[in-house]
Amino acid sequence: MIAHIDHVNISVQDLARSVHFYSELLGFEKTTDAHLEGEWIETIVGLKGVVADVSYMQPPDGGPRIELIKYHAPAGTAADTNSLPNTRGLRHLAFRVTDMDGIYERLAAADVEFIGPPVIVPPSVVTHDTGHKKLCYFYDPDSVLLELAEYT
Repeated sequence: MIAHIDHVNISVQDLARSVHFYSELLGFEKTTDAHLEGEWIETIVGLKGVVADVSYMQPPDGGPRIELIKYHAPAGTAADTNSLPNTRGLRHLAFRVTDMDGIYERLAAADVEFIGPPVIVPPSVVTHDTGHKKLCYFYDPDSVLLELAEYT
């Protein structure tokens, strides 16, 4: 049986830029850096000649980590439609927050790209908790679609 979600892996173009984004703007803590190379990682990911660096980012509440990985070899490419909400597959990663307006203002001041401002979800659609849910979508530096979600 699956116990819980361990981590989410995000392949990035610039590891330092992404670490800065997730730590300084979203409040994650970098816990570990590692260099990945050799047969073991090639077997896991199914690629030959893997050379990569990874930073593990822990959210403030200790929940599942984000694993930011920069592949130096073989070089990867960005998906053309990665950021479209209606594309099939894993579409976004949602972060539960307690100060939507403050976080939104801070990220907007840092020129983070939002699809739109925070919106209150109709009560008939909220299935996770009681009360109101406010959310908005935005992009990380590699155009990964992220969500802020606040329950009140």
